[in-house]
Amino acid sequence: MDSLEILENRLKKLERKIEEAKLHLPAHSIKPPVMMTLLDLEDERDAIMEEIDSIRRKMHKQGD
Repeated sequence: MDSLEILENRLKKLERKIEEAKLHLPAHSIKPPVMMTLLDLEDERDAIMEEIDSIRRKMHKQGD
């Protein structure tokens, strides 16, 4: 359960970073390094979401 809580906290922090990064994107001519940073954050978020889903499925199976 602790690992699930840790992952959920990491997810919340990443989502805040993603939103902050999006607010700072220019309307035009986004530089590749800025876009790569945003894409890296989103990839990390997606990986954490998959981990959380996996843990929840395991917990659900154990509860059956």
